[in-house]
Amino acid sequence: MQQSDSQPAAIDVALWQYPQNEGDEKRWMRSLSSNERERATTYRFERDRTSFIAGRYLLRQRLGVHTQTPPDKLVLVADAYGKLKVAGHDGLQFSLSNADGLVAVAIASGCERIGIDCERADAEIEAAALGSYCSPDERRWLDHMPAGAGPRAAVALWTLKESHLKALGVGLREDPRSVAFSWQDGIPVMVQSGEPDRQWHHRLIEGSGQHVVALAVRSQSGSPGIHVLTFQDDSMPSE
Repeated sequence: MQQSDSQPAAIDVALWQYPQNEGDEKRWMRSLSSNERERATTYRFERDRTSFIAGRYLLRQRLGVHTQTPPDKLVLVADAYGKLKVAGHDGLQFSLSNADGLVAVAIASGCERIGIDCERADAEIEAAALGSYCSPDERRWLDHMPAGAGPRAAVALWTLKESHLKALGVGLREDPRSVAFSWQDGIPVMVQSGEPDRQWHHRLIEGSGQHVVALAVRSQSGSPGIHVLTFQDDSMPSE
Protein backbone atom coordinates (compact mmCIF):
# COMPACT_ATOMS: atom_id res chain seq x y z
CA MET A 1 0.00 0.00 0.00
CA GLN A 2 2.40 2.69 -1.20
CA GLN A 3 1.11 6.24 -1.52
CA SER A 4 2.69 9.28 -3.12
CA ASP A 5 2.79 12.58 -1.21
CA SER A 6 -0.10 13.92 -3.32
CA GLN A 7 -2.40 10.91 -2.90
CA PRO A 8 -4.77 10.57 0.06
CA ALA A 9 -3.68 7.95 2.57
CA ALA A 10 -5.31 4.54 2.21
CA ILE A 11 -6.25 3.05 5.58
CA ASP A 12 -6.90 -0.67 6.12
CA VAL A 13 -9.10 -1.26 9.17
CA ALA A 14 -9.76 -4.82 10.34
CA LEU A 15 -12.38 -5.65 12.98
CA TRP A 16 -12.56 -9.06 14.64
CA GLN A 17 -15.08 -10.35 17.15
CA TYR A 18 -12.90 -13.21 18.23
CA PRO A 19 -14.10 -16.48 19.79
CA GLN A 20 -13.11 -17.04 23.39
CA ASN A 21 -12.05 -20.62 23.94
CA GLU A 22 -8.83 -22.27 24.98
CA GLY A 23 -8.26 -24.19 21.75
CA ASP A 24 -8.23 -21.08 19.59
CA GLU A 25 -6.04 -19.24 22.07
CA LYS A 26 -3.36 -21.94 21.91
CA ARG A 27 -3.38 -21.79 18.10
CA TRP A 28 -3.08 -17.99 18.05
CA MET A 29 -0.13 -18.19 20.44
CA ARG A 30 1.94 -19.96 17.81
CA SER A 31 2.09 -16.76 15.73
CA LEU A 32 3.31 -14.66 18.66
CA SER A 33 6.90 -13.92 19.60
CA SER A 34 8.44 -15.43 22.73
CA ASN A 35 8.21 -12.01 24.44
CA GLU A 36 4.50 -11.77 23.58
CA ARG A 37 3.84 -15.27 24.87
CA GLU A 38 5.68 -14.44 28.08
CA ARG A 39 3.69 -11.23 28.48
CA ALA A 40 0.43 -13.14 27.98
CA THR A 41 1.20 -15.24 31.07
CA THR A 42 1.38 -12.11 33.25
CA TYR A 43 -2.32 -11.30 32.87
CA ARG A 44 -4.24 -12.14 36.01
CA PHE A 45 -7.65 -12.52 34.38
CA GLU A 46 -8.36 -14.95 31.55
CA ARG A 47 -10.49 -12.37 29.69
CA ASP A 48 -7.60 -9.89 29.57
CA ARG A 49 -5.11 -12.57 28.52
CA THR A 50 -7.33 -13.75 25.66
CA SER A 51 -7.89 -10.15 24.51
CA PHE A 52 -4.13 -9.49 24.40
CA ILE A 53 -3.39 -12.71 22.50
CA ALA A 54 -6.21 -12.12 20.00
CA GLY A 55 -5.01 -8.55 19.45
CA ARG A 56 -1.43 -9.52 18.69
CA TYR A 57 -2.62 -12.41 16.51
CA LEU A 58 -4.80 -10.13 14.38
CA LEU A 59 -2.08 -7.47 14.20
CA ARG A 60 0.46 -10.01 12.97
CA GLN A 61 -1.97 -11.50 10.46
CA ARG A 62 -2.72 -8.10 8.91
CA LEU A 63 0.87 -6.84 9.03
CA GLY A 64 1.93 -10.09 7.39
CA VAL A 65 -0.35 -9.28 4.45
CA HIS A 66 1.05 -5.75 4.11
CA THR A 67 4.71 -6.75 4.40
CA GLN A 68 4.40 -10.14 2.66
CA THR A 69 6.04 -11.72 5.71
CA PRO A 70 4.89 -14.80 7.66
CA PRO A 71 3.14 -13.45 10.79
CA ASP A 72 5.40 -15.35 13.17
CA LYS A 73 8.52 -13.91 11.47
CA LEU A 74 7.58 -10.26 11.99
CA VAL A 75 9.76 -8.38 14.48
CA LEU A 76 7.81 -5.77 16.45
CA VAL A 77 9.80 -3.22 18.42
CA ALA A 78 8.48 -0.64 20.89
CA ASP A 79 9.67 2.92 21.37
CA ALA A 80 10.11 4.64 24.75
CA TYR A 81 6.34 5.15 25.00
CA GLY A 82 5.46 1.57 24.03
CA LYS A 83 4.34 2.42 20.47
CA LEU A 84 5.09 -0.52 18.18
CA LYS A 85 6.91 -0.48 14.83
CA VAL A 86 7.72 -3.26 12.36
CA ALA A 87 11.48 -3.70 12.06
CA GLY A 88 12.55 -2.98 8.49
CA HIS A 89 9.29 -1.22 7.58
CA ASP A 90 9.62 2.21 9.16
CA GLY A 91 7.09 3.81 6.79
CA LEU A 92 4.27 1.50 7.90
CA GLN A 93 1.96 3.09 10.44
CA PHE A 94 -0.45 0.98 12.48
CA SER A 95 -2.52 0.95 15.65
CA LEU A 96 -4.27 -1.72 17.72
CA SER A 97 -7.17 -1.62 20.17
CA ASN A 98 -9.00 -4.24 22.24
CA ALA A 99 -12.37 -3.98 23.98
CA ASP A 100 -14.14 -6.96 25.57
CA GLY A 101 -14.59 -9.32 22.62
CA LEU A 102 -13.51 -7.01 19.78
CA VAL A 103 -10.08 -6.32 18.32
CA ALA A 104 -9.50 -3.44 15.89
CA VAL A 105 -6.36 -2.88 13.80
CA ALA A 106 -5.64 0.06 11.47
CA ILE A 107 -2.69 0.01 9.03
CA ALA A 108 -1.46 2.62 6.54
CA SER A 109 1.75 3.64 4.78
CA GLY A 110 0.58 7.01 3.42
CA CYS A 111 0.08 9.03 6.60
CA GLU A 112 2.15 10.59 9.36
CA ARG A 113 0.27 9.19 12.34
CA ILE A 114 -2.60 6.79 12.96
CA GLY A 115 -4.56 5.71 16.01
CA ILE A 116 -7.58 3.48 16.55
CA ASP A 117 -9.67 2.86 19.64
CA CYS A 118 -12.71 0.71 20.40
CA GLU A 119 -14.92 0.70 23.47
CA ARG A 120 -18.07 -1.06 24.59
CA ALA A 121 -21.04 1.05 23.47
CA ASP A 122 -22.78 0.36 26.78
CA ALA A 123 -19.82 1.45 28.90
CA GLU A 124 -21.03 3.61 31.76
CA ILE A 125 -19.39 7.01 32.11
CA GLU A 126 -20.32 8.81 35.32
CA ALA A 127 -21.40 12.42 35.01
CA ALA A 128 -18.51 13.51 37.22
CA ALA A 129 -16.04 11.90 34.84
CA LEU A 130 -17.29 13.93 31.88
CA GLY A 131 -15.68 17.03 33.31
CA SER A 132 -12.29 15.32 33.28
CA TYR A 133 -12.26 14.81 29.51
CA CYS A 134 -14.87 17.11 27.93
CA SER A 135 -14.46 20.71 26.87
CA PRO A 136 -17.30 23.12 27.82
CA ASP A 137 -18.61 23.02 24.23
CA GLU A 138 -18.57 19.19 24.26
CA ARG A 139 -20.49 19.16 27.56
CA ARG A 140 -23.12 21.43 26.05
CA TRP A 141 -23.34 19.17 22.98
CA LEU A 142 -23.89 16.13 25.20
CA ASP A 143 -26.45 17.97 27.32
CA HIS A 144 -28.53 18.69 24.21
CA MET A 145 -28.54 15.12 22.90
CA PRO A 146 -31.97 13.47 22.47
CA ALA A 147 -33.16 11.39 25.40
CA GLY A 148 -31.34 8.06 25.53
CA ALA A 149 -28.62 9.06 23.03
CA GLY A 150 -26.33 10.78 25.52
CA PRO A 151 -24.54 7.71 27.00
CA ARG A 152 -23.47 6.31 23.60
CA ALA A 153 -22.46 9.79 22.42
CA ALA A 154 -20.29 10.19 25.51
CA VAL A 155 -18.57 6.86 24.73
CA ALA A 156 -18.07 7.94 21.11
CA LEU A 157 -16.49 11.21 22.23
CA TRP A 158 -14.16 9.38 24.59
CA THR A 159 -13.22 6.90 21.85
CA LEU A 160 -12.41 9.74 19.42
CA LYS A 161 -10.14 11.37 21.98
CA GLU A 162 -8.41 8.10 22.85
CA SER A 163 -7.74 7.31 19.17
CA HIS A 164 -6.19 10.76 18.74
CA LEU A 165 -3.96 10.44 21.81
CA LYS A 166 -2.88 6.99 20.64
CA ALA A 167 -1.98 8.45 17.25
CA LEU A 168 0.21 10.99 19.04
CA GLY A 169 1.83 8.13 20.94
CA VAL A 170 1.14 9.69 24.34
CA GLY A 171 -2.05 7.94 25.48
CA LEU A 172 -3.53 9.23 28.72
CA ARG A 173 -0.30 10.97 29.68
CA GLU A 174 -1.93 13.91 27.87
CA ASP A 175 -5.03 15.64 29.25
CA PRO A 176 -8.03 14.48 27.11
CA ARG A 177 -9.45 17.99 27.39
CA SER A 178 -6.58 19.19 25.17
CA VAL A 179 -8.38 17.45 22.28
CA ALA A 180 -11.77 18.96 21.45
CA PHE A 181 -14.28 18.06 18.74
CA SER A 182 -17.15 19.65 16.89
CA TRP A 183 -19.33 18.10 14.18
CA GLN A 184 -19.56 19.16 10.53
CA ASP A 185 -22.12 17.33 8.39
CA GLY A 186 -22.10 14.50 10.90
CA ILE A 187 -18.30 14.08 10.80
CA PRO A 188 -16.18 14.74 13.91
CA VAL A 189 -13.65 17.55 13.40
CA MET A 190 -10.92 18.42 15.88
CA VAL A 191 -10.76 22.11 16.71
CA GLN A 192 -7.77 24.11 17.93
CA SER A 193 -8.34 27.64 19.23
CA GLY A 194 -11.81 27.49 17.75
CA GLU A 195 -10.65 26.52 14.24
CA PRO A 196 -10.71 23.07 12.54
CA ASP A 197 -7.32 21.34 12.19
CA ARG A 198 -7.33 20.19 8.55
CA GLN A 199 -4.26 17.96 8.88
CA TRP A 200 -6.13 15.61 11.20
CA HIS A 201 -8.97 13.36 10.07
CA HIS A 202 -11.26 11.56 12.52
CA ARG A 203 -13.98 9.02 11.83
CA LEU A 204 -16.40 6.89 13.76
CA ILE A 205 -16.45 3.49 12.03
CA GLU A 206 -19.53 1.35 11.68
CA GLY A 207 -18.90 -2.03 13.21
CA SER A 208 -20.63 -4.20 15.76
CA GLY A 209 -23.55 -2.48 17.43
CA GLN A 210 -22.01 -3.53 20.74
CA HIS A 211 -18.89 -1.40 20.22
CA VAL A 212 -17.86 2.09 19.17
CA VAL A 213 -14.75 2.33 16.96
CA ALA A 214 -12.89 5.58 16.24
CA LEU A 215 -10.01 6.31 13.89
CA ALA A 216 -7.56 9.24 13.95
CA VAL A 217 -5.23 9.97 11.02
CA ARG A 218 -2.75 12.79 10.48
CA SER A 219 -2.22 13.32 6.76
CA GLN A 220 -1.43 16.42 4.70
CA SER A 221 -2.65 14.85 1.45
CA GLY A 222 -6.37 15.14 2.08
CA SER A 223 -9.07 12.99 3.59
CA PRO A 224 -7.91 9.33 3.71
CA GLY A 225 -9.66 6.45 2.02
CA ILE A 226 -10.80 3.98 4.66
CA HIS A 227 -11.34 0.31 3.85
CA VAL A 228 -13.07 -1.63 6.64
CA LEU A 229 -13.15 -5.41 6.67
CA THR A 230 -14.35 -8.05 9.08
CA PHE A 231 -11.58 -10.50 9.81
CA GLN A 232 -12.41 -14.19 9.67
CA ASP A 233 -9.80 -16.50 11.11
CA ASP A 234 -8.37 -19.20 8.82
CA SER A 235 -10.02 -17.65 5.75
CA MET A 236 -9.82 -14.55 3.60
CA PRO A 237 -11.39 -11.50 5.30
CA SER A 238 -14.92 -10.80 4.11
CA GLU A 239 -15.80 -7.24 3.14
